[in-house]
Amino acid sequence: MKKIFPVIFILISLSLVGIIYIQINWIFTMVENKEEELHHKLIDVMNDVGQELIEQKEVTSSFNPLNLRPGGEWSPTEKFMRELMHPPTVAEKFTANEIEDKLRKAFNHRGLKDTKFEFGVSADVNLLTYEIRSKNFLNALEDSAHNWREIYILQVSGGNEISDLVPAETLSVIVPNYRTIVVKQMYLKIAGVIFFTLMIITAFYITVRTLVKQKKLSEIKNDFINNMTHEFKTPLATISLAVDALRNEKVAQDKEKSNYFSSIIKEENKRMNKQVETILQAALLEKQELQLNLQPIHVHQIIQDVLDNFQLQLQDQNGKADLQLNARNDLLEADEVHFTNLISNLMDNAVKYSKGNVYIKLTTHSTNKNLVIRLEDNGIGMSKETQRRIFEKFYRAHTGNIHNVKGFGLGLSYVKTVVDAHHGKIKVDSVVGKGTTFTMEFPLKTVSSDKL
Repeated sequence: MKKIFPVIFILISLSLVGIIYIQINWIFTMVENKEEELHHKLIDVMNDVGQELIEQKEVTSSFNPLNLRPGGEWSPTEKFMRELMHPPTVAEKFTANEIEDKLRKAFNHRGLKDTKFEFGVSADVNLLTYEIRSKNFLNALEDSAHNWREIYILQVSGGNEISDLVPAETLSVIVPNYRTIVVKQMYLKIAGVIFFTLMIITAFYITVRTLVKQKKLSEIKNDFINNMTHEFKTPLATISLAVDALRNEKVAQDKEKSNYFSSIIKEENKRMNKQVETILQAALLEKQELQLNLQPIHVHQIIQDVLDNFQLQLQDQNGKADLQLNARNDLLEADEVHFTNLISNLMDNAVKYSKGNVYIKLTTHSTNKNLVIRLEDNGIGMSKETQRRIFEKFYRAHTGNIHNVKGFGLGLSYVKTVVDAHHGKIKVDSVVGKGTTFTMEFPLKTVSSDKL
């Protein structure tokens, strides 16, 4: 598992990066194609409207009521009539609304129904002045980075002197925020690409997380088997030695020695039964079958009883317990057995993981709604990684090849389950080499006014 996990992770990562890269390139290619398509449609619109406007100008330029000569010199009268018959420009012949209507019809005809546009007509091919324009044309003209502009020259075809008098005008059409138009047209496709890409990333995350959990479970399983082997090996070896001793004739004839070895067998048998019971209890907790017998209890009394049971262990290690029961209200609705085990497990951990002379400080205080229990020790402490995983079932901090602390890694998992079952909270603060502090909060039992 340790060797194959990095390989699987790298292969999946490379596949995911490749898929995302291909999807991004595909999106950019689609955007470019859509922009090119929009460009061609805009050119078609310009051709449609431009040809229509030119036809109107050609009709005007072909009118010659005075039969003015098409060539040669002009008489003063003819020059006057020439000025008088100056053909009208597009701006003089059409209003802004009429040109806008023509453009809108052309846009709709070319499949650009909801496309916004601005337009302007200039009588100067150099586009210096605009005789007619839409309301926001000049503002749109300034933003060349985001807006798309097309120009069409409205030049009447030659043929007589009157047509030469028709000025060469230009029609400019601007499509604001053309990229936004393209993106809107591709909205569903882009949304689909993003959705399925997120699904792939989610599947990748779930796969990696599952592999990591499997790896952790494998490590926990191995640790549990090692711990269980160690915990059962010692009493079995002791029982085996005691049985061999009982078979000895001298021991068999000595009643006092026989009783001694028999008592050893019995104690080691109890010890093994206790370990089996612990494992079975963990199995019940796994199935969420923790049954609580809730009743009013005074926590201070339970703490005092647990501390009395640990006096011999504390004396054996020259330890000291500092008890500061400051809570004005210590009444909880809880299961007495499980709550006692909870405090006992925390005390047991504080003693087992001590260094030198044991010092335990256990304090309580109450707020308006909660009872706070705080247990501090001067033990070996825990790393940040251990603190994150300390309440996981079967987890035990690694201490190298030294197996000086017995257990299956179930104590704190049981503590967390009991705290949660009582709707409480627990947190741990620890510094390696300095000690650990467990802080718990439990909701106080509400007392009805008629009992006060």
